[in-house]
Amino acid sequence: MNKAMRSPLMYALFLIPTFVGIVLFFIYPVANAAFYSFTDWNGIAKTYNFTGLANYTKSMSQNAFWVSVKNNGFFILFSVFIQVPLIILFSLLIANVKKLKGLYKTAVFMPSVMSTAVIGILWGFIYEPDIGLFNHVLGLFGIDKVYWLSDRNWAMISILITNAWQWTGFYIVMVLAAIISIPKELDEAAMIDGATGFQRAMRITMPLIMPIVSVVIMLSIAGAMKAADIIIVMTKGGPAGSTEVMATYMLKHSITSFKYGYGNSIAVLIFIFTLIITALYQVLVVRRTERIEY
Repeated sequence: MNKAMRSPLMYALFLIPTFVGIVLFFIYPVANAAFYSFTDWNGIAKTYNFTGLANYTKSMSQNAFWVSVKNNGFFILFSVFIQVPLIILFSLLIANVKKLKGLYKTAVFMPSVMSTAVIGILWGFIYEPDIGLFNHVLGLFGIDKVYWLSDRNWAMISILITNAWQWTGFYIVMVLAAIISIPKELDEAAMIDGATGFQRAMRITMPLIMPIVSVVIMLSIAGAMKAADIIIVMTKGGPAGSTEVMATYMLKHSITSFKYGYGNSIAVLIFIFTLIITALYQVLVVRRTERIEY
């Protein structure tokens, strides 16, 4: 090996660009948001005052903030308990398709590369009360039309379905790659032993793809905590704040209402909540998954 490459200093030099990137694009923005969260800065004025924990106590006392926290919880629960099982099911189905597998993979992946604005407008037509597809189908069964995006009881579930439709294909491709990488000998040996397709899926495929499923769940939780664009396009947080999430709540106060300091306190709370949830998931689920022996 070259003498220079045996020097620890050389490896340290290779790490410098990565370290600089982490400082510029992660540590500095977080520290900057934490700093301004203790001020009353409006985002424009040259001066500001330190207000201590006033922004945090104010947010904790606002009912609208806790509504946004609850809606983020809905996003997470919907993603983990409805979207992820569907992802696994569709992945297993596509993996066993003999013909046109590439077409199915492309079809399910397509929504993931589309703009959220386009998807929001597209689903806005589907949810339209008078000419939308859903109400047209309900009308065939004599069911009254539903105001999907303007009814407080339906607006949140409508957004969750749209968001799931956009990102399910992306995760299916990930799980599908894990399924395809499983050695065929395992499946063939189980077939010789008389295992049915369902038994092979439950006893062989599922345990082997659990690490990638854990990654999918982690990404789903992270995506749920930063969801904002689809809500802004479809309902702007309405009706009456019923679809507000923490990210849209933060944007409204920091940009629209010129309460930059208060908005930054919400950003810090989003960071803390995300950190706690992902840490709990790592401790309670991922470590147990890694201990599985095959």
